[in-house]
Amino acid sequence: MKSRLALLVVLLAAVASVGAGPGVGAPPPTQCAPAAKYPAATTPVAFWSTEARCAIVPAGPGGSFGSENFGNKFPGEAAVYMGIVHVAMYDAAVALEGGYRPYVPTPAAPANTSPEAAIATAAYDTLTGLQPQLGADQTILDDDYAAYMAAIPDGTAVKHAAKQHGIAIGEQVAQAVLALRANDGRERNPMLADLDPPGPGPGVWQPAPGAVLGLRLPGMKPLALTSASQLRPDGPNPLTSQEYAEDFNQVKELGRLDSTTRTPEETSEALFWTDHDLRQWNDGMLRLAVARRLDLVQTARMLAMAHVAGGDAMIACFDTKYHYWFWRPYQAIPLADTDSNPKTVPDPSWTPLGTTPNFPEYPSAHACHSTAVVKALDAFFGTDKIPFTLDSRVTHTTREYKRLHNIVKEVDWARILVGFHFRNSDLQGSRLGGKVGRYVVHHYFQPVR
Repeated sequence: MKSRLALLVVLLAAVASVGAGPGVGAPPPTQCAPAAKYPAATTPVAFWSTEARCAIVPAGPGGSFGSENFGNKFPGEAAVYMGIVHVAMYDAAVALEGGYRPYVPTPAAPANTSPEAAIATAAYDTLTGLQPQLGADQTILDDDYAAYMAAIPDGTAVKHAAKQHGIAIGEQVAQAVLALRANDGRERNPMLADLDPPGPGPGVWQPAPGAVLGLRLPGMKPLALTSASQLRPDGPNPLTSQEYAEDFNQVKELGRLDSTTRTPEETSEALFWTDHDLRQWNDGMLRLAVARRLDLVQTARMLAMAHVAGGDAMIACFDTKYHYWFWRPYQAIPLADTDSNPKTVPDPSWTPLGTTPNFPEYPSAHACHSTAVVKALDAFFGTDKIPFTLDSRVTHTTREYKRLHNIVKEVDWARILVGFHFRNSDLQGSRLGGKVGRYVVHHYFQPVR
């Protein structure tokens, strides 16, 4: 097994409890368990949301995304996996407390049911069913679950029954969710040629050396949408258009590695969003759950709405990417003499600020995902006037927002500043993500009336 950091010990009792449920004392030490001051310690949902993130998100180069992570999913696929696991935790919470329509029909839990056992088992069984690729690192997840369950008291007949009821509910929920996701496209391993790429030419993205990402996503079954292409937008601006020339010249000036126009603050903003955004968003939402004093089912519902919206936004986004195959700025700028646009000038030496992800440019995946999450949070709270914080382990900074939609504006701008995207791709990505988010919240996770 890979080297691990010293285990972090969480004391649930040391943190103000929000809907934690009865019966759990000090939770176990685990690799992923956060420090006692961290919000994930406050509820079983938040604890297992963090555990899911660790089992899905990779540690990143040199541990840049978090050395506690032991997953292997890039942001596009990670969003889908997080959506599936959080659906299971939501259904377990609804089985316990009711009030909302379950994602998959699930029987109500007996009155004497341990929330901790139900949420932990639903999350663990779902993660285990989704994650055969963990290999040797599966033992990390196994050990974390075993340690967590061992901390749930079962020394009396009543406590033993509550724990067993929780395990049974968690198992039922996980089985139902995994059955729904069987043969959903995650098991496929398409090659680039399987997606029918166009021939080389002006405007056509060409893969860089190394692994090409996101090839599974266009063929993956959405969590809420009827199909990956349901909301597919129109394509990128024509290469000969005035709009393309304006976007081209903007990213050429601001997104280059040695830009003399981009300010130091803008450089920090650009690099802030090169962290793994599933880690960023999940940690931010857990802080929000504590700040808003959400109980168990509210926390589960908020996270499920956001992650299902984000997962489907990634599926829709990559369906669009591999439909249009539009080239990246680092390809377009040196080859501008081939685009038939007199207002674009080639620069063979142009290099972006960041290392460009190895998949097509249009639309922006960060814009798709972030806007879908924001729409879900806006719907959950009934307003976007929600103070929110996000941190980046790339820049080691925290950014504060007074309104959720300010994050969308920042993401759209940051992807230009880092040299990854043309502005139109950010705007269209945000529109697509917004449509996905609205669809999800209108069709799922509704109150029982």
